[in-house]
Amino acid sequence: MRHMNEIDKILDRLAAEDNLRTLRTIAADGRFVEHDGRRYVNLSSNDYLGIAADVTLQHEFFETLREGAGERFVMGNPSSRLITGNSMDYSELETALAALYFGKTALVLGSGYLANAGVLPAIVAKNDLVLADKLVHASILDGLRLCGCEWRRFAHNDMEHLEGILRRERGRYGRVWVVTESIFSMDGDRAPLVELVALRRRYDLNLYLDEAHAFGVCGNNGAGCAAAQGLDNEIDVIVGTFGKAVASYGAFVAVAPVVRELLVNRMRTLIFATALPPVVLQWTRFVVERLALFDDRRAHLQRLTAMIAPAAGECAEDMTQIVPIMAGSNSAACEIAEKMRKEGFWVTPIRHPTVPRGKARVRLSLTATLMEDDIEKLLKIL
Repeated sequence: MRHMNEIDKILDRLAAEDNLRTLRTIAADGRFVEHDGRRYVNLSSNDYLGIAADVTLQHEFFETLREGAGERFVMGNPSSRLITGNSMDYSELETALAALYFGKTALVLGSGYLANAGVLPAIVAKNDLVLADKLVHASILDGLRLCGCEWRRFAHNDMEHLEGILRRERGRYGRVWVVTESIFSMDGDRAPLVELVALRRRYDLNLYLDEAHAFGVCGNNGAGCAAAQGLDNEIDVIVGTFGKAVASYGAFVAVAPVVRELLVNRMRTLIFATALPPVVLQWTRFVVERLALFDDRRAHLQRLTAMIAPAAGECAEDMTQIVPIMAGSNSAACEIAEKMRKEGFWVTPIRHPTVPRGKARVRLSLTATLMEDDIEKLLKIL
């Protein structure tokens, strides 16, 4: 361990750069959060459909547990899936997930981080090349560092840059993987999936798509951006998480059956991880099976997004539920966040290493729990 004086110096430097994080105790209450005795409208939640705030839906789920009382021990699952942790709840959830995607099977993991850190190291070979969008999530980058193959990053959503690399390099490698997100977590923009699929066909690529911020939100059944555009059969690996719109915990990958079998045998973040508690799996399945019923929530979220589009300088069709307010410096981001909290909106500054240095921001996350009055007040402040 570092000498305590070194640690103090690191913390002092972070504080001087307005980059020191602290853990705040926060209580959620519907569309609000409470902190230090004050109540705020929550603009920092990934509860995009408002399911975490839906007490009625949760009571309905608890009733299903009560009806099956005594049949399953639901609170803990103290083993890995490959030992004794692979309860029936896993297969039931994976069946519900597979029904959302053309020709794919699902594999449930402990978290989105474990999924992104584990899939590529399990399936790429040493003579493969992985090309990742410059802004993919840190969990994907950590997975790339474990791959043992060559990997590079292309300019964000820049298909010309990506194709230039492919044109020069495709013939030198066995397989080429292109990795991106459907909705980017810090910028809120979308990947050009139609163009990526065209490149997949032209250069015989494999596509890896992280749908963390689109799963539950996009498409009539909430399956994400690729399914909404009818392109899910063109994506080789789809990753989705349960800790956002589904208001649960864990993640999944949707892949071809043979790839799922390979992951079960080689994916270290599955093999060496404790299984999820059955009650979590049951709640997740309860929500996933009802995703198609939440069209009204998705429509309401789209209306709220359209309201804020002019202030963001975007067309409503291009907007997502993630709206960044660019600040540049850490101090400016902290100042904006503090001013908005004084106005009754809970937001947090987003700083390096979450975003590049000099691109600090405040990120607004819109959810279906918000009301139009909330957005009107927000627009006046902005």
